[in-house]
Amino acid sequence: MKTYLLATALVGLGSAPTIAADLAARPYTKAPALAAVYDWTGFYIGVNAGVGIGRDRFQHDWLGGASPYSFYVAPQGGFGGGQIGYNWQTGSFLGPIVFGVEADIQGAGLSDDGTTFNEGGIIRNYRQRLDWFGTARGRIGISNGPVLSYVTAGYAVANVKTNASASFGGVTNTFSTDRTQGGWVVGSGVEAALGGNWTGKIEYLYLNLGNKTDIAAIGLAAPLNTEIRENIFRVGLNYRIGGRAYAPVAAANWAGFYLGGNFGSGTGRDRSTLSVPAVPILQNFNLAPDGINGGIQAGYNWQAANWVFGVEADIQGSTQQDNKTCILSCSPALTAAYDATLPWFGTVRGRLGYSVGSTLFYATGGLAYGSVKTKINTTSFVGPVTQSFSHTNTGWTAGAGIETPFTLLGLLGPNWTTKTEYLYIDLGSNSDSFVFGAVPATATRSVTEHVFRTGINYHFNSPVVAKY
Repeated sequence: MKTYLLATALVGLGSAPTIAADLAARPYTKAPALAAVYDWTGFYIGVNAGVGIGRDRFQHDWLGGASPYSFYVAPQGGFGGGQIGYNWQTGSFLGPIVFGVEADIQGAGLSDDGTTFNEGGIIRNYRQRLDWFGTARGRIGISNGPVLSYVTAGYAVANVKTNASASFGGVTNTFSTDRTQGGWVVGSGVEAALGGNWTGKIEYLYLNLGNKTDIAAIGLAAPLNTEIRENIFRVGLNYRIGGRAYAPVAAANWAGFYLGGNFGSGTGRDRSTLSVPAVPILQNFNLAPDGINGGIQAGYNWQAANWVFGVEADIQGSTQQDNKTCILSCSPALTAAYDATLPWFGTVRGRLGYSVGSTLFYATGGLAYGSVKTKINTTSFVGPVTQSFSHTNTGWTAGAGIETPFTLLGLLGPNWTTKTEYLYIDLGSNSDSFVFGAVPATATRSVTEHVFRTGINYHFNSPVVAKY
């Protein structure tokens, strides 16, 4: 997900004001009087809510040998909290630059208790939970009137609870930690004025909470290595204390066809199983492909006053991959090492939005489809064998975003816009049968993805760039 931040920074530069003449706004409503320049300077306080997903790699050699299991525990869930900050706005050759500091704290319910390994009646469970997290960050962005595109980075802290257990013959051994872990955070977002002193934002944060090594004696006393990495997707509402009130102009003209491209990142939380009934073996774990996405989109909008209704289709190439998951001891004698990818995907969605001046806030949802590939490199008494499975899946998607004018330092005209959006994608599940050694085996994979991306659009009906 970190690669996505570069795209957001470039879009922020493109949002700098242009000296080109503005077109007259389509008069859906009477434009109230407003200040010549929107000023972000001052204190603000607000609330936020969203969804988080962990990509926390565990390595545990519970038998004390030299071939640890490698797998991802992926705490997922909702959260909510508050933030407070201060902005300074100053001019530059790029246009108004905004510097800021922000601190936030969230209560969270991110958890994962679905990683279970059952091998010949020995059952091991791994669980993890984040009850709260917070950050203290700097922000820097480019202001295009009442729209701020920014990047952000700083300190992160969270409460992380980890549990492991092993049961056999009625005896259960357990291990647990409950600690506050600190690290760093980096992210990006878009914030836009809603009217008065209120603003709304959509934001992505990547939290790196460090690596820990503990001795977990649930079999033999052996190191349990954990890498805590969290992806945070959220929306926020801020109130600017003492700021100059913003009175939106008439809604921009969003009606008509548009065509564009996009770039972003994705993280998967693909619930998976490996079953070998004859042994018996039943493994429940996560595959966590992540990487870069990029593609094109086309759509059409209808507009009634400030309300915008639309349809949009897109197709993406993707580098999302998980080639670190290795179960069944990962030894030369017995291994199941995974290489899970999502080579491409696309969506066909409806959009429902509300235009505040020339900023469109929208929700979106519809059909999703994509290519799902899984390769399992196995070793057993018959030697190494590679199993490969490929499917084209369909499912659904839902998300939200913000779309605003895009001028690229004055080089582009009022036909261009940029959008930042989050999508949750569910591509359903697959079940594949094969022979492991000399006995039947079945592998399943349920594909769910979190995507955060930035796009640019060319509108053939020329949206209005309002004058600030």
